[in-house]
Amino acid sequence: MKVRIGANPIGWINDDKQSLGAGTTLETILTEAREAGFQGMELGHKFPRDPSVLRPILDHYGLSLVSGWYSSYVLERSAEDEIAAVQEQLSLLKAMGSNVMVWCEVTDCIHGREEVPLSRRPKLEAGQWAEFGARLTKVAEYLQKHGMQMAYHHHMGTVVETPEEIDLLMQHTGEAVGLLLDTGHVTFAGGDPVAVAKKWGHRIKHVHCKDVRAEVLAQAKAEDWSFLTAVIAGVYTVPGDGCVDYPAVLREVKAAGYPGDWLVIEAEQDPAKANPLVYATKGYQYLSRVADEAGL
Repeated sequence: MKVRIGANPIGWINDDKQSLGAGTTLETILTEAREAGFQGMELGHKFPRDPSVLRPILDHYGLSLVSGWYSSYVLERSAEDEIAAVQEQLSLLKAMGSNVMVWCEVTDCIHGREEVPLSRRPKLEAGQWAEFGARLTKVAEYLQKHGMQMAYHHHMGTVVETPEEIDLLMQHTGEAVGLLLDTGHVTFAGGDPVAVAKKWGHRIKHVHCKDVRAEVLAQAKAEDWSFLTAVIAGVYTVPGDGCVDYPAVLREVKAAGYPGDWLVIEAEQDPAKANPLVYATKGYQYLSRVADEAGL
């Protein structure tokens, strides 16, 4: 079965800085997402969390629920406590027919703090990786037993940011812990998404597609910006509008036998500067073509 292409509403509204797109309604988001061509959406803060309410809304627009972000604190609490905490999200995603959960460890994270430069993000000590990995694996195995795949989202401003940290995460976790490949975050962190896809393709369970404006990235690094400062300045854009080699990335994803159902455009920008419908349409058309050429 060919993959479908979904969108994250972060191109319209931003969960980390909710003043971005604050006046945009859920109706506008879903109308424009469908107009752009998307078949599904991930969750955002304006989406109802009651499946009996959310399902008819998405059905009205002919959209499926792809997945949703879960903020993990497994560095602070036991696997058992994390399993208890994830129940609401697990129930929602299962009720909506989703089979993958976007998972990110947010203990001490700074990606939502506009005043904090990325150089001050949290890092794990060498001795912390084993326990971190063991707890994640236990939770991921629980999720699998309940029909849900954990897809770990490496993310700027968190404890898993760089390619080296992705390696450590994969090395210290069992196969139940899948990887969410985010092309934009790998690139921002100084890595090559093609190389990550080649090395860890067998663990990739979900893909977030965003592009990177190289000139903005260079300035963000030189001036040690915060993550949100970089986002507002336009470090990210939709696939095909930046420096990421999408044909090469998707060839590696295909070669690894990608088992996921979706490719998701998750390209946060300031919607006052980057018209969401214009960019969503541009990104969808480009990614559709490149995914088809890659055999996805």
